[in-house]
Amino acid sequence: MKPYRMIISGGGTGGHIFPAISIANAFKERFPNTEILFVGADNRMEMERVPAAGYKIVGLPVSGFDRSRLLNNIKVIGRLIKSLRLAKKTIREFKPDIAVGVGGYASGPTLWVAASLGIPTLIQEQNSYAGVTNKLLAKKASKICVAYDGMEKFFPAEKIVLTGNPVRSNLFLDTSGKKSEAYDYFSLSSEKKTILVVGGSLGARTINRSVQGVLDKIAASGIQLIWQTGRFYFNEAKEQLKNYDEASIRCMDFVTRMDYAYAVADLVISRAGAGTISELCLLKKPTVLVPSPNVAEDHQTKNALALVHKDAAVYVADKDAEETLLPTALALVNDDNRLRELSEHIAGLALPDSAEHIVDEIVKIIAKA
Repeated sequence: MKPYRMIISGGGTGGHIFPAISIANAFKERFPNTEILFVGADNRMEMERVPAAGYKIVGLPVSGFDRSRLLNNIKVIGRLIKSLRLAKKTIREFKPDIAVGVGGYASGPTLWVAASLGIPTLIQEQNSYAGVTNKLLAKKASKICVAYDGMEKFFPAEKIVLTGNPVRSNLFLDTSGKKSEAYDYFSLSSEKKTILVVGGSLGARTINRSVQGVLDKIAASGIQLIWQTGRFYFNEAKEQLKNYDEASIRCMDFVTRMDYAYAVADLVISRAGAGTISELCLLKKPTVLVPSPNVAEDHQTKNALALVHKDAAVYVADKDAEETLLPTALALVNDDNRLRELSEHIAGLALPDSAEHIVDEIVKIIAKA
């Protein structure tokens, strides 16, 4: 059998990149001779993260449309035309058996061109509310892998497969067995409750300000904090922490050992990106979700409410976060019964082995082509 050849396209944030790499890793594990090429957007995170994971990537000059300043979209359209040309050149040279889209700017032109050239495509829709691009691409897609029930309102029912979202593989080796070494890694006490604060790979201004505004209360509460600020906000946060005991507040721009962070976290404060939610479901972590208001079509709020309606998470609106987020979290982390309820309910939404199930679908599509 000749080796498979696959393009995976998308990125922009960790929420798109990590699932893409997980799919690639799962495919390579099953079929080691597979040739995989990533197609991303120039100057976005994937141009660093994908090569670091051991894969080749081509960057397109594509960017998102500016919905508030329409005149800026003249340049965006120009970049889109260039991206379509480069995507066509890349696909013709690489000759993939399939193109997989994981969301992000680059997946639109890449999958559109692939479908127009007769190459089978698969969409991995991570959110509970499908975006405009994926709804357009779905018309020619062979399969659409989703993470939530009820996606028939966006896509043809016969194309939908409920697989869940692939997650970073190192997280689930056995976090419960890592607690002791995780406390040592962060130099934290096993006798105190710990809150993990994450705002996504780029950071979240509102969440960071919510923490900064109540540092006195956090310091006096006896609660420990692992605080991932994101690279844009790290220096500001470190400056403010000079007046506080860093033994109870561990601040960093990016947590490289998320398995350790999750192992010690009694409660997580997070944005509501699809990938993050999938991780939290698999890890059974009680969570306060603060959806980003700056996401197209308000995907994160819809993701968060899908959990809240099943009593699987607590929701705090971004506009209310600076006033209510930390008081809510500090009260919740000390309520063991409520933490137990949230843990049980979020665990009920977990869809394990997502990357493996997506690989199954990819293989079926190639076999039919």
